[in-house]
Order: sequence, then C-alpha cells, then structure tokens
Amino acid sequence: MSFTVTKRTALLLLLDIVATYAAYWLASLLTGVENEVFINNEIYFIIGILAFINVFFLALFRLYNNLWEYASIDEALQVVYAVVLSTLGGAVFLWIIGTRLPIRVFVGAALLLIFFMGGTRLVFRVARQKGRALRASNRLTDRPRTLVVGAGETGSLAIARMESADPLMPGVPIIATDDDPSKRGLRIHGVKVAGTTDDILDLVNKYDIQQIVVAIPSSTPDERKRIYGICTQTDCKLRTLPNVRELSLDEIGDVTLRDVDVADLLGREEIILNTRAVSGYIAGECVLITGGGGSIGSELARQLCKVAPARIVIFDMYENDAYMLRNELLSEYDDIEVVIEIGNVCDEARVNEIFAKHRPSAVFHAAAHKHVPLMEACPREALQNNVFGTLNTVRAADAFGAERFIFISTDKAVNPTSVMGATKRMGEMVMQYYARTSKTIFSAVRFGNVLGSSGSVIPLFQRQIAQGGPVTVTHPDIERFFMTIPEASRLVIQAGGMAHGGEIFILDMGEPVKIVDLARGLIQLQGLIPDVDIPIVFTGLREGEKMYEELLMEEESTLPTTNQSIMISTGQEISYEEVAQKLDELRAALTLSDEEAVHLLEQAVPTYHHTANKNA
Repeated sequence: MSFTVTKRTALLLLLDIVATYAAYWLASLLTGVENEVFINNEIYFIIGILAFINVFFLALFRLYNNLWEYASIDEALQVVYAVVLSTLGGAVFLWIIGTRLPIRVFVGAALLLIFFMGGTRLVFRVARQKGRALRASNRLTDRPRTLVVGAGETGSLAIARMESADPLMPGVPIIATDDDPSKRGLRIHGVKVAGTTDDILDLVNKYDIQQIVVAIPSSTPDERKRIYGICTQTDCKLRTLPNVRELSLDEIGDVTLRDVDVADLLGREEIILNTRAVSGYIAGECVLITGGGGSIGSELARQLCKVAPARIVIFDMYENDAYMLRNELLSEYDDIEVVIEIGNVCDEARVNEIFAKHRPSAVFHAAAHKHVPLMEACPREALQNNVFGTLNTVRAADAFGAERFIFISTDKAVNPTSVMGATKRMGEMVMQYYARTSKTIFSAVRFGNVLGSSGSVIPLFQRQIAQGGPVTVTHPDIERFFMTIPEASRLVIQAGGMAHGGEIFILDMGEPVKIVDLARGLIQLQGLIPDVDIPIVFTGLREGEKMYEELLMEEESTLPTTNQSIMISTGQEISYEEVAQKLDELRAALTLSDEEAVHLLEQAVPTYHHTANKNA
C-alpha cells in the first residue's frame, strides 16, 4: 500500500480530500437533508475522517502509484471498487461511533466521488497526452499528412496513436475513409470519415495527403488488391499495419506501421500451415534439408520448427547462411536440436556420411542451381548439381531408410527452354524412377517464383529503384507466377504429408503477373511515378528465358487433393530402363563440351527445346 509522495501524489491527495467534502455536501443538498446533516461544525471533522478512509482505500488499490496518462478501463474499475469499499467502511465507522447519516447520502456521495476522483485522474491522462502530443509535434514538424483507410478497430488504433505522436505511428491523421455507408460523416478521435475507398484519389488531392495508411487487414485479398491499386495511383507513401484482433493486449502497444510490399499488391490469401496434417511425419522426427541455408531451405526450416521435430539437419555448402539460420532457430526453439552439416550434394560420399550419421525420417531436397542465365553459361555444372546431386540424395534416402523424400522442383521444368528447367525436369524423373521400387515415399513439388528469394527479380528492382533507376525488364509482355516464400514452404510441407509415392504436386500459384506491372507497383510503393521519376527499360529476353511459365506439360492434367491449393499432376510414366539410360548418357556428358552436354540433355528430356539466341 506504500507510495512515494511526489508533487503529483500530493496534488491527488488534496483533490481527493476536497472531493470527499464536496461529494457529501452535494449529496446532502441533492437529497434534501443538508440542514439535517450540516447542523454543527462536528460534521466537518467527521467528513475529514471519511476523507482519510477514502485515501486509505485508494492507496490500498495503488491508485496513487499509477501513471494516469496510460490509464485504461482497469484503472477506472479500481476507482469504483475503492470508492464503494471506502463508503461502506465509512458507514460502518460512523455506526460504531454512534453517528448516523441517511443511506441516500452515502449512495449519492459514492456516485459523486466516483465522478470526481475518476474525473481528476482523467484530466491527468488528457493533459499528459495532449502535452506529449504538442511537444512531439513541435519536434516532428515533418510528420506526413495522412489518410487512414478503414474506420474499424485497426483504423481507430492508428488514428489514436498518430494523434499522440507515437513514433511507431508517424503521421498526422487528416481524414479517413470506409466503405460502410453508416460510418460516412462520423468522426474517430476527431478525424472525419469523409468517403469510401472510391474517393481516395479525390481526397488525396483535396486535403494534400502525403501518406496513406491501409488499416483494413481483415478484408479479403481481392478487396485489398483493389484498394492498393487505387492508392498506388497517387504519389503518397503507402503503409499498413496488422489486424489488432489477432494481437494480444501486450502486443497492441508495440504495433508499428510497415511499408506495403509487393506481396500485398499480389492480393494472395495467406496460407496457414496445417500442423495437424503434417505432424505425423515431422513431429519428434529427424528432418534433413539440403540447401538448408538458402531462401527456400531456410524458410522450410522455420516452418518445420512449428511442428516440433526432434532434430533439424541443415545441409549446405555455405557456412555463413547456415550458421546464422542455426542461431535464429535456437533462439526461438530451444527444445529442437539444430545441426549444421557443411558439404555438397554432388559429393556422394559426404551425402552418404550425413545420412548414416543422422538417419533422417524426412528429407526436403532444396539444393539446386536455379539462376537461368548462369546455368545457360555453365550447363555441365547444372547437370552435376541438379541431376546427379539429386541422384546422390535420392539414393542415400533409399539406402538409409528415409520415410519421405520431397524434391523441390520448379515451373521451369514444364516444357523447359533453359538448362536449369531441363535439369530440374530430369530431377523429377529421377525421383519418379526411385519411387516405384523404394520403400521411401518419393514426391516432388512444383511451383513458380517466390517473392524475395535470392534469385528473385524483386531485390534487383528494389536496388535499381534505390539507385534512381532505370529498372530493367526483359520484355513488356513477360509473365511469371509468384507466391511468398513462407506460403510456398508451408504448401511444400503439407504436400509431403499427402504423398504416397511418385506424385508431382503442383501448387496453386494464382494468376500470372506481368513483370512490368510488378516493376511499376514497386516504383509506386515508393511514392514515385514510373517512367517519370524512375524509367523502365526493356532489355530483351535472355538466353533460355520463356515469355510465359507453365505448371503443366501438354500430356499432363491434374487431380484435386484435400487442400485446394495443392493439385497432383497425372503425367506420363517413364520406364526404369529409360531413366537409367538417360542418366548414363548425362554422366558421360559431364566430360564433354558444353554444347554436347546441352545436346544430350535435349535428348534425355524430350520436352526440352534449347532456345539459344531465340526469343521463346
């Protein structure tokens, strides 16, 4: 019950004593018993005792220790509890000493005390917040004039935090929009809801808006995509924040604005890992990830940790990425053993050594050379890594009794025009070849580009924009499928749980996106104008590059699965003898010239047509 006496505490004590006298006098006046109660000076002494009792109970509830500028409903309830108990205590005390006051006086005084004491503390909160906002506004005169899209819980939080000059919510809220017609004309923390999302362009011009905060995270992907499309037509900084309903009370105070990124512009529904569906083959097991330090491999490790494997083995050539990933995982999951093994999947002896040492139950084979132009220049390296590195890993999984093997493939393996795509298609055939005789359940997962990976165009575009341009795009009509690294990884893990052997799973990539539209969107996200602030230059298709990517070959169709985002390819079966012969020919190609190696790869993969010096 102890509290430190400060100037503020002393002021509150004085105000509470005055409030007690005022409350009992007004209660007597309002109940018509003023002359009956205040008949001699003794009553002032008695009310002084009641004031002491009030202060005692307020101190008991620590109501002199709180920082009232941060007070919430909990502190308000504490005032109510303290006043009720102090009033009952005062009534009992007066009964003991033989002094009587009408019950209605106690009731009226209690209500007035709640109003007075709560009011004085509310004044502290308002005064401190306004003072802080004024001081902050004097310091942050460059805070952008902001339009808030969304007048719900998240929008209300954003506006309130901006008005208090919270550094995590930079901006001055000027106006808001909401598509709910019932909110039109209303005000949130003094900010008017001036229209719908269709009015954004007009409002930006009318109110000289510099920043747009999209505060509707619970809306559908299509709705957000439409709104972002409108917002990127302005030259405003575009930002957003998470759904406050999905946060704990402790997290709400730390919510910060973040820049809208290209994943938001795609408008894809975020895919959640179905831990129940995959826990059977992951939980409590040893999992090996080849290429585990790369973009896909590292995200697979993060998502797999959520299903509580006993051990994750990160197998990679590059020690720095693997080391950083290990530290990251151990900092969050101290009950999972994270092991780093440095090596190359092309080294058969090293691969066998790792399988013998760890005996993984599930293997995710993400190690591969993926850069199309570089593999055109170095086709034998692509063969060595993507075909024979895969073969080494598949053989080891079979020999050492892994239960499941999931091969990470690519849409470039479909009717490939590049060495990279053809070698990944050959990797699929190796997987299918072993799936027919092995006790290990082999499967492949085929998907398109992932946003933010080391080989993605997104980091390149971002660097080019930061340097002032130009942004280089190979062709105005070139299209690609895109998904985020986390959702691709989650679907890969879930597909692995569906496998029975030999399947090629195909992930639903949504609609293809024009690369030039992606470039324009990234430029607009920075509040810049494409071809005005940042030029876009077309450089021509590169060797091996396709204009349009596909997820199915001509002879393939798909079968549905229990997950609408995952389908199964029904491709042509390939005989054992045929695959074995192809592998022998390709192994021989490793000692030949690049041109001869590419020619043999074309023979091994019938759907591959090399496009050197041609525009596909």
